Amino acid sequence: MRKILIIGATSAIAEATARRLAERSSTFYLAGRNTSHLEAIASDLTVRGAKEVFVGQLDLADLGAHEGLLNDALARLGTIDIALIAHGTLPNQSLCSEAPDVALREFNVNGTATIAIAGRVASMLRKGATLAVISSVAGDRGRASNYLYGSAKAAVTAFLSGLGQRLRPGNINVLTIKPGFVDTPMTSGFKKGALWAKPDAIAKGIISAIDKRKAVVYLPWFWWGIMTAIKCVPEAVFRRIKL
Repeated sequence: MRKILIIGATSAIAEATARRLAERSSTFYLAGRNTSHLEAIASDLTVRGAKEVFVGQLDLADLGAHEGLLNDALARLGTIDIALIAHGTLPNQSLCSEAPDVALREFNVNGTATIAIAGRVASMLRKGATLAVISSVAGDRGRASNYLYGSAKAAVTAFLSGLGQRLRPGNINVLTIKPGFVDTPMTSGFKKGALWAKPDAIAKGIISAIDKRKAVVYLPWFWWGIMTAIKCVPEAVFRRIKL
């Protein structure tokens, strides 16, 4: 039985991952802004086999609330075997380009807040535990269509790389999760195509990566090849491409 903390538990990917982990008779602490949604997920996980499910309200942008929430989670779980941070928004790039205050707010939500809570969670993990954080393929290279979001995810990815290196001697694994296009409520306004994946497919990949104690995982797998090619394009050429 595993003790699992999920931050941003109402996200589609987090919920799909929790459902799969519930089948292993895990105990959960779910944190998010919408308490009623958390309670509904908790009931569902119990039906699916979870041993026990606790919930806690948290607005991740409120950095001062992190410590209290995490202390409550640790007190209720006793120990943390897996921590999954799945929080994030999808900013409007045009609005961010026009309004610096909006850009900074969105960067703080997707970058600063995630980094802040990841650092706190890391200090609470036992030896052998895993800290899994959802970043994005968008963080691999800035694109005109979403470079504010991409820059926040790039910051998260770099932070996790260093954190994973620091924690390795203590046998704590840090997993950076880089999904591509995922069909969720957050992307409901986008036209879907062959590169889009369902949340459950991403959840399956996340659990596999946790079990194998990977450092980085692209989901679905083919995004590794796509992003490797994109990163190799010279900047002078890249700026002429519409992405």
